[in-house]
Amino acid sequence: MIGGFLGAGKTTTIARLAAELMAEGRRVGIVTNDQAQDLVDTAFLKSQGFDVGEVAGACFCCKFNDLADVLEQLADDASPDVILSEPVGSCTDLVATVLAPLAALVGDRFTPAPLAVLLKPEHGKKILGDEQVGFSPKAAYIFRKQLEEAQVIVVNKIDKLSDAERDELKTLLAEAFPDKRAVFMSARTGEGWDVFRRALEETAEHRTSMMEVDYAIYAEGEAELGWLNAVVRLDGATWQLDALATEAVDRFAQRLATEAIEPVHVKVLAADTGGANESMANLVASDASVELSLASEAEATSARLLVNARAAGAPERLEQILRSTVEDLAKARGGIASVERLDRFRPAPPVPTHR
Repeated sequence: MIGGFLGAGKTTTIARLAAELMAEGRRVGIVTNDQAQDLVDTAFLKSQGFDVGEVAGACFCCKFNDLADVLEQLADDASPDVILSEPVGSCTDLVATVLAPLAALVGDRFTPAPLAVLLKPEHGKKILGDEQVGFSPKAAYIFRKQLEEAQVIVVNKIDKLSDAERDELKTLLAEAFPDKRAVFMSARTGEGWDVFRRALEETAEHRTSMMEVDYAIYAEGEAELGWLNAVVRLDGATWQLDALATEAVDRFAQRLATEAIEPVHVKVLAADTGGANESMANLVASDASVELSLASEAEATSARLLVNARAAGAPERLEQILRSTVEDLAKARGGIASVERLDRFRPAPPVPTHR
């Protein structure tokens, strides 16, 4: 299980890891997780040719039976040697509510690896450094709890850090979690990747007690985030998919900035309506740049956008921003935009099936 706060790079890490394991001759299954349907990560991983199951509607902890069913289905259909799972980025307490119950109930079929939690440098510096820009103390509480329960803390995206910034993060982690092992790597470039791989191959630690979690603070921290998943169709023009995905994220982010809404993670997958060509762009913080994480160099006369946005703002406002964004995007090219499906909300309080 590879956890971490929204935008930490879990999907990129899992895709690279799955590809390597398969190249080594191992069969791999993947399980994604989200509070709603129409998940960009699932579509992206499936487009890479992986066997993917999805648990939607709540975190793994609250949909434990669904997770167990998906794991069993993957095991029966694909007979994987390894299953990689990606929990919701705002979820914590995974050992007590997911890994320990899995070991007790289906431990004869599945052996847990060490829980790895990815840390996004932008969030690490702000929250561990007590800057908390764009984050309330309750949202920061979830971030810290994710790191507290990790067996291995993985600082991802180090290719974007200077030596001084790396040293600063090492110091902050050592002060906050002196007994934790920290690994520094980049899932994109491969720097430090071998160390990360070796850490995952170790034996998961046996825990005699579980982390204490204040579920009232946890619930309030999650509820401060607005969640939006949408499917948008674009017609009436020629759409260059790479530029479309990038511009959609950029325009959305600009509107968030004008209203001082901090983006936590914004992803857009742009595809032709047949799904043969796909491009994906994302943004992980207000002070970060939009990245094209999947390029197709393809054009389409009819396109579909899969949009996942998580931000520290009202979900109703996120819907308004999305609708105005895609309308302007279509007008700029003389096309037409129509929202086919949209789901926006604040996450409900977590109620684990088991703890």
